Amino acid sequence: MTKHVPNRLLLLVVLALLLVSLCACGGDTEGETSVTVGIAQELDSLDPHKAVAAGSSEVLFNVFEGLMKPSPDGEVVPALASDYKVSDDGLTYTFTLREGVTFHNGEPVTVKDVLYSLERCAGSENDGTPLISAFSAVSDIAAPDESHVTVTLSGPALEFIYSMTAAIIPEGSGDSMAETPIGTGPFQYVSYTPLESLVVKKYDGYWGEKAHLDQVTFRIFQSGDTMVMSLKSGGIDMAIHVPNTQAGELSGFTIEADTMKLVQALYLNNLEKPFDDVRVRQALCYAVNVQEIIDLVCDGHGVATGTSMYPAFTRYFIPALADAYPTDVEKAKQLLADAGYPDGFKMDITVPSNYPQHVQTAEVITEQLKAIGVTASIVPVDWDTWVTGVYRGREFQSTVCGIAASDMTAREMLKRYMTEDRKNFIGFTDAEFDQVVTDAMATLDNDEQTSLYKRAEEILSEQAASVWIQDLCDLAVLKPGLEGMTFYRTYVLDMSCIRFVAG
Repeated sequence: MTKHVPNRLLLLVVLALLLVSLCACGGDTEGETSVTVGIAQELDSLDPHKAVAAGSSEVLFNVFEGLMKPSPDGEVVPALASDYKVSDDGLTYTFTLREGVTFHNGEPVTVKDVLYSLERCAGSENDGTPLISAFSAVSDIAAPDESHVTVTLSGPALEFIYSMTAAIIPEGSGDSMAETPIGTGPFQYVSYTPLESLVVKKYDGYWGEKAHLDQVTFRIFQSGDTMVMSLKSGGIDMAIHVPNTQAGELSGFTIEADTMKLVQALYLNNLEKPFDDVRVRQALCYAVNVQEIIDLVCDGHGVATGTSMYPAFTRYFIPALADAYPTDVEKAKQLLADAGYPDGFKMDITVPSNYPQHVQTAEVITEQLKAIGVTASIVPVDWDTWVTGVYRGREFQSTVCGIAASDMTAREMLKRYMTEDRKNFIGFTDAEFDQVVTDAMATLDNDEQTSLYKRAEEILSEQAASVWIQDLCDLAVLKPGLEGMTFYRTYVLDMSCIRFVAG
């Protein structure tokens, strides 16, 4: 019998070690930790200066940083700059570079890297056309010494500091950035498989507070339903932008709710008939019942906007504009008749099929428009097709989508509708609007800027530039044992906050 004792002791030792291993895996700081996150949007670019889609910037936030970075409360805080000051005339910003910061390749961040990055944003590699629109106000970028960078503007701009969240990348790396992105954030790039996944890992040399997770895989889903199914089956650990209508299927998960920080609308191509006529656009506004959309698509939890400004911009948001076009079928019909369409017309609504909330909204709208004789057909397209054909190509009649402020400013939500702005994909044009926004961007008086921005919002409403709907309710779903979801007042997914906790 004694010959069996060592085997029994060995078994006890193995079991003890296994128990220790299992306990370590469930903790916050012990063992290797990785998380797979479901996202319902392909990344349009890994180049932080060229990414158009808010969803791309949302993910790349974890890899790249600027001289400043967003904070959850909607402000910006020093990042690769340790501090900054602004000249009395508001034209010159002087940044002190933070010491000891390195890129993910281990190389130190130098003043040359900062100059290169900012000059690239200003258009140095794009025939002088800024890659980031706010840099059109920049007249000079210089380095008085190895520790400071100055950015001089052609005119004062109260919100320019928010543009300094633009990513700092290694000098000369622009051509390779879309394939091998190198930043300074808490996570570094590992791999990217188009239409499938992006993998990042914790950067141990990060200058700030280290990420809790060792690795994050962003898994790309073309269907929101498929993403939720994968969450339920354990294929992914968390998912973002989950529709409210699917929350009931996710008992046992942690569900965090906020708004998406965007404006969903039925965006109308103002350059295409019949939407070149303001009466037609106003008719659609009277025909669409926004509250019904919010009730059916968001289970009543969205926030009506009435214009191109979402509620997180508290000082600029005008709640009353949500009531500017109360549902009035007869008034809508009269406006159509006045515009020469007494029997209505046919129209297409192009929708990115990977966003179920937008598809569902389009479905509700098509039913509502029947009451005024308008026959709408939904044209579902994949995300790449939507970006290239609708957003960049302007080849559409109408579309349901969400627009966010990529640089965290109210200016971004309004400037994009100026006649000559390259982001004005709906082709809206109004002389008063252009002048009001121009004046707002030039003033150094906060109260005056607020008043001007509000007037610009009123013009978008009066001219019915599009059928403004809502800031969608936003659900993030995490499996048990995960916590730390932090909602920002802009489109950001901060994975450095996510962690495992002992259960």
